[in-house]
Amino acid sequence: MDGILNVLKPPGMTSHDVVAFVRRVTGNKKCGHTGTLDPGAAGVLPVCLGKATKLARFVTEGDKTYRGEITLGIATSTQDAFGDILAYQDASRVTLEQFKEVIPSFLGSIEQVPPMASAIKVQGQRLYELERQGKTVEVPTRVVTIYDLKIIDSWDWQTPHPRILFDCTCSKGTYVRTLCSDIGQALGCGAYMSFLLRSRVGAFGLESTVTLETLAKLARKNNVRKLPYPWYRQYSICRWWRSFPPLKNP
Repeated sequence: MDGILNVLKPPGMTSHDVVAFVRRVTGNKKCGHTGTLDPGAAGVLPVCLGKATKLARFVTEGDKTYRGEITLGIATSTQDAFGDILAYQDASRVTLEQFKEVIPSFLGSIEQVPPMASAIKVQGQRLYELERQGKTVEVPTRVVTIYDLKIIDSWDWQTPHPRILFDCTCSKGTYVRTLCSDIGQALGCGAYMSFLLRSRVGAFGLESTVTLETLAKLARKNNVRKLPYPWYRQYSICRWWRSFPPLKNP
C-alpha cells in the first residue's frame, strides 16, 4: 500500500507510537510520520506508506495550524502541563485587553529558544535525552514565522489563572508551547500551554483524518484501501480538555 494516511493522533501517544500502530495494522513495513507532534497533543499526523515515504519531507515543509490554550500565572519546566511547576503567581491583574496588546509582537518572523523537553538535536543528541541525563546545554535560537494568531475564547479572568483559547498558523519548527511561555513572560506573569490540537499540516486537515480505532476496524475487514475520504468531527476531540482544571500550586 502506497500513499499518505492522515491519522488523528490521540493525546498520550508519541508520533512514533502512531507509526508503529499503522505499520502493525496495515502490514506496511515502510512507513513514517511527517513531523513530530508532542505526546500530550492531539491532531493531524500524516503518515506516509510505501513509496510515499519519499514525499515526507515535502509534507513536513508545509505550514501548520493549531488550536491551543494558554494558562496564565504558571510556568513549567516543559512549557506545557506535563512538566514541573517552576513559578506560580496570581495573574488576575492581567486583562484581556493587555493580552491582545502583546499579540502583534509575536506575529511575523520571531526568534524562539526550543525547550529542553524537545526532540531537536544538539551535540548529536536529542534535547529530551540530555535532560533525562541531567545535562544542561545551550540551546541555539531558531527563527520561525507566526502567520496568524487569533483569540477564539477566554475565561477565568476573575481567578488567579485566566485561560485563553487561540488559533495559530505558523511555519515548520515552531514550538507553540514556547510561544505560550514567551507570551507569559511578555505579560510579566508566566504561562504554560494547557492544551494543543493540531488542525492542519499543509493540505491535510482534521476533516480528512482517520482515528486509530477506525483504522484498526477497517484493517480487520481488509478495507484499509477505502480510506481516501475519512471524516472526523473536530469538536469531539476538544471535549476531553474542558474537564481538566489548571495546574494547582503544590
